[in-house]
Amino acid sequence: MKFAFLILDSRFDSAADRASIHGGDAQIIGVASLAQAAAAARQLAAEGAGCIELCGAFGPEGARAVIDATGGAIPVGYVTHLPEQDSLYTEVFG
Repeated sequence: MKFAFLILDSRFDSAADRASIHGGDAQIIGVASLAQAAAAARQLAAEGAGCIELCGAFGPEGARAVIDATGGAIPVGYVTHLPEQDSLYTEVFG
């Protein structure tokens, strides 16, 4: 199965910020926006990705946008954290 993990930060360029392992079956792609994430997700789905995971910065709304971009054809998940670490996440990510 092909798998991808998308990370979101305005400093990323989805064309350049990419890495893969295991012959390309697992990829990590940095995206600067939800528009770039949607484009990457459409491309991944067309290339046969079986699953897309998203960093926590996407949140539920971003996850829905990526699901919509794939037409709901593949599973999309996103990373979360436990509530007791909210202050740490706010400190690190703003």
